[in-house]
Amino acid sequence: MPHDAKPSTGTHRTTGMTSTFPHLLLQQAQERPGAPALREKEYGIWQTWSWQEAADDVRRMACGLAALGLRRGENLAFISGNRPYCYLGFIAVQSLGAVPIPLYQDAVAAEMTFVLQDAEIRFAYAEDQEQVDKLLEIREAHPQLEVIIYEDPRGLRHYTQPGLISMEQLLAKGREWDGAHPGQWRAGLDRLTPQDTSIILYTSGTTGRPKGVCLSHEGFVVAARGGQEVDHLTASENIVSYLPPAWAGDHLFSYAQWLAVGFTINCPEDASTVAIDLREIGPTYYFAPPRIFEGLLTSVSIRMEDAAAPKRWLFERCMRLARRVGADLLDGKNVGALDRLKYRAADLLIYGPLRNAMGLSRIRVAYTAGAAIGPDLFRFFRSIGVNLKQLYGSTETSAYVCIQRDRQVDLAAVGQAAPHVQVRIAGNGEVLVKSKALLKEYYKRPDATAEVLDADGWFHTGDAGLIDAAGQLRIIDRAKDVGKLAGGAMFAPNYLENKLKFFPQIKEAVCFGHDREQVCAFVNIDFDAVGNWAERQGLPYAGYVDLAGKPQVLEMMRECMAQVNADLAAEEGMADTQIARFLVLHKELDPDDDELTRTRKVRRTFIAEKYGVLIDALYSGKTEQFIETKVKFEDGRSGSVSATLKVLDAKTWPAARKAA
Repeated sequence: MPHDAKPSTGTHRTTGMTSTFPHLLLQQAQERPGAPALREKEYGIWQTWSWQEAADDVRRMACGLAALGLRRGENLAFISGNRPYCYLGFIAVQSLGAVPIPLYQDAVAAEMTFVLQDAEIRFAYAEDQEQVDKLLEIREAHPQLEVIIYEDPRGLRHYTQPGLISMEQLLAKGREWDGAHPGQWRAGLDRLTPQDTSIILYTSGTTGRPKGVCLSHEGFVVAARGGQEVDHLTASENIVSYLPPAWAGDHLFSYAQWLAVGFTINCPEDASTVAIDLREIGPTYYFAPPRIFEGLLTSVSIRMEDAAAPKRWLFERCMRLARRVGADLLDGKNVGALDRLKYRAADLLIYGPLRNAMGLSRIRVAYTAGAAIGPDLFRFFRSIGVNLKQLYGSTETSAYVCIQRDRQVDLAAVGQAAPHVQVRIAGNGEVLVKSKALLKEYYKRPDATAEVLDADGWFHTGDAGLIDAAGQLRIIDRAKDVGKLAGGAMFAPNYLENKLKFFPQIKEAVCFGHDREQVCAFVNIDFDAVGNWAERQGLPYAGYVDLAGKPQVLEMMRECMAQVNADLAAEEGMADTQIARFLVLHKELDPDDDELTRTRKVRRTFIAEKYGVLIDALYSGKTEQFIETKVKFEDGRSGSVSATLKVLDAKTWPAARKAA
């Protein structure tokens, strides 16, 4: 062990009842049998599982899977949203020494096929008819898929394909098997070790085909306990689980911390009811990627645009105050008595109702991760009293590297190294990480494992960053994305894109500039925000393509560019990266078209190749460019969309001079 490595404390190296996720569940059931473990909203009513009921269902599910022939070391695919039986299914599979593999629910059959073949899947869990249909389609070319367990029976009554079994039938089969094999399930449970693979999470594949990241029980428990230590989490916390279970962030917050800490997770009825469910539950602990916070800000902006003039005036006045003192108050800094009084009044009139409308009124701590959050967006939420902090990590690190501590939040940083994690910067500027939360390996990919894990156990993140004097890590961008303009100025596209996406009218942005004389950009309008504005202006439109090409909308985008450029001109070393030219895309960037990952990260290289003709138009001085693009629909059909796009010059500013 290197001299600077600190051994984990006893709480992280325990055996028996606290060593693995199934053991953690049994511990919670033993200590707090009647306390609420899970809630699910069904038909408008919240249904509750106690810890004991959860443990009983896990045992029956596990025994049912054993009866069907699931073997130790096998993989079982889960295609489901946030459902109690999905999370309980993870534990059931793990209790048999098998490994759950969650897949993104919105993935098309072709995307799932690779994972099912790569992981040699015989067993799969499907939430409903839609997912069953995908799996049956896949099985025609992948006959190895033998058993499909489904939860929601609606629409499946007349399905007679072999291997289909309902959750109800699985639980009944489990009762029978458990009665016929007394003590066998528990004996298998005792064979589990903390170092066993607990889950395989497939990467989003931004740079190639997805890789299966093998993570251990110990790794995620270390991450869960570390977060508990920093934020003083207790069993009284309430959270809403609504992010994809296939995402490492959800697995840490909605699964690992749930079992380690013993709080209650609440599963919404539907994606469309999340906002309502947030207000009903009033979570104390909240986690979301930046795109969710961007959406919340957009909805606020739309509401304010529709508000009466006096309310808009009051809102703007209060927000100016919030931007000036809100974050300082949250961080416990000195703020004058008069400003404190004004803020308290504004909190009653504006900030409190605003937090309540977003379902954040009871939030004690909120986190964002998964992508860089723009400082303007970050500042907005902290200024209105939401204790929003950044978490830095990746799938390979169990989503756990750096955490921002209370009263030590730096908008430009992602926090200090989390408990039991070492972070250092390599000679080339790359962020390196060492901890027990690191991946064991990439599934069946020793070559890929060797590329990211060096001989000394350091994980190479692929991110470029630096550690400041306060020990805070600052992420510049993905190392592969950071480049230089032809004139020598550093070009960090993600930083620019986040500035653009702060505007509620802009949903996505992609910037280009490496080895070029100037920066140019593609943007997507936010159809809801811009559509709402157009309706208030009496501006008719026939759909996205029509609205995105309206001269008034293009002028709005030009104003957004001018504001971003003004900010860049005022920042040291950023004036040369102002956006010179831009265009508004004729279609939304879409994961189904391979332009975004399922976690909505931009696939920059793919976009540059796909829209090469548009990049040429930006840099050749053209004022318009025709393009026709193939698109995929949710039902698997293909089509095309075409348009002649305007290429516009953005207003730029001279670099601001630093005061002497």
